[in-house]
Amino acid sequence: MTQAPRGRALALRTRLLAAMLAPLLGIAVLLGLAGATLIADVVRRTNDRVLGGALGAVAETVQVERGEVTMDLPAAAFGMLENSERDNVYYRIAVGDRLLTGYADLSAPRIADLAIDTPRFRYASYRDQPIRIAEVRRDLPRIDRPVIVQVAETLDGRHALQRRLLVALLLGEILLVGVAMLLIRPALGWSLRPLARLRTAVAARDTRATPDLSPLDTGPLPIELVPLADAFDHLLARLDNATAGIRRFTADASHQMRTPLAVLKVQVALARRGDPGALGEIADAADRLERLVTQLLALARADEAGVSPPRERVDLREVAVGVIGRRIGQAIEAGVDLHLDAPEGPVVIASHRTLLVEILSNLVDNAIRYNRNGGMVAIVIGEDAGTVSIAVADDGPGLPDADVDRVGQRFLRLSTSAGKDGSGLGLAIVRSAVQRLGGNIDFRNTQPGLRVTLRF
Repeated sequence: MTQAPRGRALALRTRLLAAMLAPLLGIAVLLGLAGATLIADVVRRTNDRVLGGALGAVAETVQVERGEVTMDLPAAAFGMLENSERDNVYYRIAVGDRLLTGYADLSAPRIADLAIDTPRFRYASYRDQPIRIAEVRRDLPRIDRPVIVQVAETLDGRHALQRRLLVALLLGEILLVGVAMLLIRPALGWSLRPLARLRTAVAARDTRATPDLSPLDTGPLPIELVPLADAFDHLLARLDNATAGIRRFTADASHQMRTPLAVLKVQVALARRGDPGALGEIADAADRLERLVTQLLALARADEAGVSPPRERVDLREVAVGVIGRRIGQAIEAGVDLHLDAPEGPVVIASHRTLLVEILSNLVDNAIRYNRNGGMVAIVIGEDAGTVSIAVADDGPGLPDADVDRVGQRFLRLSTSAGKDGSGLGLAIVRSAVQRLGGNIDFRNTQPGLRVTLRF
């Protein structure tokens, strides 16, 4: 049988590596986004705190002297805003809408939006540069208009600090992912070692001259690989049973067919010499050979290894009537009365029709073949407490008690079989088929005769 082409797939190691790295990279991206947001917030809060300190220092110098607003800009207030990026610093102090000092074109706030003595921070644009403005409203005694104090700075220092922190975060994540990759590869090799051991154990079976169908010896396996090893061992057991059946069938066929073939050769030789009775002997030998081959094939089917045959709804009465129709000619020729004792309606069970026909046909054949002239064979179907039984009973010579336990062995010819045609396979076929159907078989001497009962 040609092997179906397999599609090309990624190696298991690559799959596992991708399955581990993909979530790791996803988490790294999420952490990067969260880190970038946190860095931006920390940089803003930190610089706003410094900007707010400068605003407070300037606002504290605003005083009222002789009914006029005066102020003394402290150099230290602007010194605290100095940084390596040399950001520009702007300020504006106004009484109402009147500029007291500073940059007149600096973005002025709406006075109504400012709370008294509560600093507010906002972004704006000044001289084509983005700036951050800190502003506060103060109400001074004897001054009917509020005093607005604003201090602003450009954002170069903030952006430079934010870039440095983001680069540090990115380098940290790259280092983390790189170290994880270096550690994951040997970890994968260690994790896949049991699978490699299992593969080696399977591949070793291919190097032997004769097939080794014994269970695999792989040592301890992870729990994920145990079902795979068990399934493979189960497959080996099924193959062992199948090959054993083939070997047994070959041995049985070669052993049993040797005698009829030898008889055929002798009779053919006699026919060539003109012996008038040779052709009749040849016909008898051919019939015996045909019966032997048929029973060997039936036994092989009954012994077929593997799962139980699929169940179907089978009417036992219908099966029994069919077998009687098949064997009635044989019964008439042997002078045996063949009849059926069964309920009027169908007796349905879940079973396998072909095997049931094979079982019943062999039992009826044995009962007719080893009966006496004028004897009787009865097929009895009954139901009792949910158990369905079918029995084949005859009133022939029966079996010695010592032989009852040996019934069903292959090629067994009992003492009552003397002078009768047969191969000793009929009851072996029955026993094997009943086992496959999960039923029970019982052989019992009825004196006279033998009763074989099947229960399902």
